[in-house]
Amino acid sequence: MLDGNYSAAVINLGCKVNKYESDSMKHKLSSAGYIIVDPEDVADFYIVNTCSVTNIAERKSRQMLRRAKRRNPSSVVVAAGCYVNADHKGLEAADYVDILVGNNCKKDIVEILNDHIRKLDLETGHNKGVAKDDSGSSYVDISKEGTYEEMGSLGSSYMDHKRAYIKIQDGCNQFCSYCIIPYTRGRVRSRNKEHILDEAEKLSKEGVKEIVLTGIHISSYGTDFEGASYDIADLVRDIAEIDGVRRIRFGSLEPGIITEHFLDKLKGVSKLCPHFHLSLQSACNGTLKRMNRRYTIEDFFEKCKLLRRYYDRPAITTDIIVGFPGETEEEFNITYNNLERLKLYEIHVFKYSVRKGTAAAAMPDQVKEEVKNQRSDRLIRLTKEQKGEFEKSLKGLEDFVLAEEKAYGNDCIFTGYTTRYVKVDLQSDGDIVNEIIPYTF
Repeated sequence: MLDGNYSAAVINLGCKVNKYESDSMKHKLSSAGYIIVDPEDVADFYIVNTCSVTNIAERKSRQMLRRAKRRNPSSVVVAAGCYVNADHKGLEAADYVDILVGNNCKKDIVEILNDHIRKLDLETGHNKGVAKDDSGSSYVDISKEGTYEEMGSLGSSYMDHKRAYIKIQDGCNQFCSYCIIPYTRGRVRSRNKEHILDEAEKLSKEGVKEIVLTGIHISSYGTDFEGASYDIADLVRDIAEIDGVRRIRFGSLEPGIITEHFLDKLKGVSKLCPHFHLSLQSACNGTLKRMNRRYTIEDFFEKCKLLRRYYDRPAITTDIIVGFPGETEEEFNITYNNLERLKLYEIHVFKYSVRKGTAAAAMPDQVKEEVKNQRSDRLIRLTKEQKGEFEKSLKGLEDFVLAEEKAYGNDCIFTGYTTRYVKVDLQSDGDIVNEIIPYTF
């Protein structure tokens, strides 16, 4: 760190992966001597870790960047992440952004800021006239990156001490017709397993009980390794060997990964939570084809059947997009009826949002907003009913709860999540936060 105490605020937008990377940047900056301050405070540097998944997300990113510059006009505003990769030329022209840091460059945040300090007189707030393209900005053609961006083990400093996310991969090769992510995150790049295991062991020693595996497309973990013989199931088995890790949970999985071979490798791992989020997006084959999803609804039924054969009453959750271009009333009804039959624990419902730069944005027969709203409301009512039915089906089941916090202001009531991610209350005269407690539904 250069001489002087410089303050930095990190503002996170978007997904769990962005949150992980924002916390990693905070950790790096703090370790290098920067003073980490709240985003609402006046800071020397504002780093906005942007999101570009929708047009609305990009607009919010621009708002956060402008707000940071207004809060302290003499500050250095850093645009980081996906929006940089989506529109770096537009951001280079923006008068409210001083530095660009694209994906696969966040690991260098300390060096980038230190370099900028040499060119800016932060103490007086005067810009020394450094041109934007000589400002230390770091941007790469993400489509050509083949190496995972290792940001180091974070530890629990910026995480929940009970549950922690570990990023295991980046990028996606799927190219769904509605999604910009392969263009902003690049191709699949898996993290070295030794680094993952080191981070899991460190977290467990700091008291973290549950590890959640996250990434952009975690089902593809290991497919880019030479020989591709090590996959996410192997990784789970290795993490389970760490004594202090008590529970392991998957982030979102692609349906195609659920095979007998995959589940056979996992069936002896008692630490794996029987909670599977399978990304579906539509339960109608016509819509799935236009989305460029690489399975059918019949495939999805088979995956759920397999999970229910290997696990006792697993919690299966999913995402559904309503109002995708060309989705007729008949197609939506097919989706609705299939979701009724699937009897999932929970459906996360999203209304389709046009994202420029994707194939779906140019598709004909865009669905009206009022129709999207009606369809969304119907599915939200359905998932509420099915959630209640699933929780009733668990009656008599013996499970375990990770107690997370006191509830309702009552010192004797605690809340936590079961292995199936059902939120429940526990009663105890003692403090049981961060303990795993037996629970019978």
